[in-house]
Amino acid sequence: MGKLGVIIVAAGKGKRMGSSESKQFLPLGDKPILVHTLEVFQQMDEVDAMALVVSEEQRIRCSGYLERYGLHKVKAIAAGGKERQESVYRGIRALEAMGMEWVLVHDGVRPLVRPEKIRACWQQARDKGAAVLAVPVFDTIKVVDASGQIVSTPDRKSLWAMQTPQAFRLSDLKRAHERAMEEGYEGTDDAALAERINMPVFVVEGDYDNIKITTPEDLKWAQYVLNERLGGEGS
Repeated sequence: MGKLGVIIVAAGKGKRMGSSESKQFLPLGDKPILVHTLEVFQQMDEVDAMALVVSEEQRIRCSGYLERYGLHKVKAIAAGGKERQESVYRGIRALEAMGMEWVLVHDGVRPLVRPEKIRACWQQARDKGAAVLAVPVFDTIKVVDASGQIVSTPDRKSLWAMQTPQAFRLSDLKRAHERAMEEGYEGTDDAALAERINMPVFVVEGDYDNIKITTPEDLKWAQYVLNERLGGEGS
């Protein structure tokens, strides 16, 4: 199957959280959000190694997490770039040096992703080349111009909200990133870079619980979901 590496992207500041602390380090239950995320992949037999990408000033702090929480699959802590895309590329280079063949890219502030969904995403990538977790959009979406006028209403049957992880053959994702760099293109996710080089990317339906914790309201919801899961495990 080839070795599987995971890039955990956690170099952002998270201004919308409205806290002095970067959101990935805020507590969720008794651990930082980032630790919960890392533990999901740490506990999966399929994962061979992780590369954690954080800001330069947080690397020492995160090194402490590895020892404290037994996160031995994190083999590299890389300094992030100015933008997420650059941070992911640095993670790609770290995993490439470890001989990984496959890569999952995951947001450090999505701690509620389920292992079975991760496995399904990777399986789809192995079958078809690249895959992403996503969920169908239920709300009606409008395209709006600069003046605030509605321009069109896309058919929501074809609309999916992207999540992570996103799974690729590492060499393919590296090629997509390097093409984007050469052409000065900044994508909103890794799938967008793959699409630009005509790489087919397939959707695997995820969970609506797999939220990206961005606001205080998200953090409250994540705590509720975590409590429900822990309660279910103990019943």
